[in-house]
Amino acid sequence: MSETTVRTTSRPSPSSSPAAPVTHAGAVIGPLGLFTVLLGAALPLIDFFIVNVALPAMDSDLAAGPALLELVVAGYGVAYAVLLVVGGRLGDMAGRRRLFLIGMAAFGLTSLACGLAPTAWTLVGARVAQGAAAALMLPQVLATIQATTQGPRRAKAMSLYGATAGLSMVAGQILGGVLVAADVFGSGWRSVFLVNVPVAVVGLFLATRSVPETRSERPATVDVAGTLLLALSLVSLLLPLTEGRAAGWPLWTWLSLGVFPFAALAFCFVERRADRLGRTPLVPPSLLDLPSLRRGLVMVVPFSIGFSGFMFVVAVVLQQGLRMGPVAAGLALVPMALAFFAASLAGPRLIGRFGTRVVTAGGVIQAVGIALLTLTVWQGWSGLTVVELAPGVAIAGLGQGLQLPVLIRLMLSDMPADRAGVGGGVVVTTQQSALALGIATLGTLFLALGPSLGMRDALVVTLLVQLALIVVTALLSLRLPRVMR
Repeated sequence: MSETTVRTTSRPSPSSSPAAPVTHAGAVIGPLGLFTVLLGAALPLIDFFIVNVALPAMDSDLAAGPALLELVVAGYGVAYAVLLVVGGRLGDMAGRRRLFLIGMAAFGLTSLACGLAPTAWTLVGARVAQGAAAALMLPQVLATIQATTQGPRRAKAMSLYGATAGLSMVAGQILGGVLVAADVFGSGWRSVFLVNVPVAVVGLFLATRSVPETRSERPATVDVAGTLLLALSLVSLLLPLTEGRAAGWPLWTWLSLGVFPFAALAFCFVERRADRLGRTPLVPPSLLDLPSLRRGLVMVVPFSIGFSGFMFVVAVVLQQGLRMGPVAAGLALVPMALAFFAASLAGPRLIGRFGTRVVTAGGVIQAVGIALLTLTVWQGWSGLTVVELAPGVAIAGLGQGLQLPVLIRLMLSDMPADRAGVGGGVVVTTQQSALALGIATLGTLFLALGPSLGMRDALVVTLLVQLALIVVTALLSLRLPRVMR
């Protein structure tokens, strides 16, 4: 099939404001193409969470131990977060569909390597490579949507992306439990990775036929200094927080945390200096001049920290505390997934009527759900069932579904077309870093409190911390503009 490259351009008139609508030349994505790129968005997020329920089986089979098991999670998350912005920049340069195809193929191959890993260290290495593959694929999704849609179609596509992101995070844990319990052909935990292979093959087939090629009209080269400093910043923060407790907080964890603020400051200095000199930094500081992006990023951090911490802790509690099997542990989250899906469908209509106050309402509803879940755990820990957990879990999912899709749509609403790749990379890097930070902080808090307080009280404390993060998100939402384009 012949391939025509369609370049996306942004040519605002001299009088245009930064938020003026951007005109794109040529490329329009159809329903099948949108489904394909959303499939590409779902896979990396599913795989971030799918391992939570499978960790006990991995430990039993590979004799991994706590430190290596946390590396299975952290290795993927850190590689994913570190390389996302670079993936967006490469897509702007070489073509977003091309990078999407490369990333999808690499994701399938690295998933196969994870599923066939003979040792724990081999699995860790394959997971790092899988995270790198995801970082090539995912930024192209948002950039392609930005470059091939306008007006109401873009708003709908962004809402679908937000819904896909939230559902994938919940569905990953549910799917993980079902696959481990099903033990397909005796594969056990390996099926949580092997299932990606046929999905990637289907995604490649569909993408070659339905996703148009786009790239930036003025692509910039990769900012090597900025890339290295961003990598150092994220690794020096996320790796010791994730590994510190399991490793007994050795000296290297404290030295690494000490490096973080200096690396972060150096990254900011280098990026601002490159901007002043007329170069193109990895994360252009001018992007943060967009109020929609800046305010959305500030909100997505506490939201994602609380979300991922909750998902990790719940997986541990259901299997180790309440002695549920992997299927029951996964199915316990079905009410959350269904409520999230319903809220995502209703979101666009609610935004049209109530504006961004939908986000505030979602925060309040999520807080009610977590408070109800906390009360349920406190009063009825002994013999707690999936049915008793369902009301709190469902209400929390309803609130989450009213927040995340709106936030993602908001963050990219004013993004210029020629910065779609790097803008998408910044959004997803922030979200992914916060997801990894949630497991590292709330997960570590829960696991540290468990031996002294008991699992019930440790869970209650962790849920109260998450409740505080939800309150912060809801308060920040009051600063959002009431009307959203």
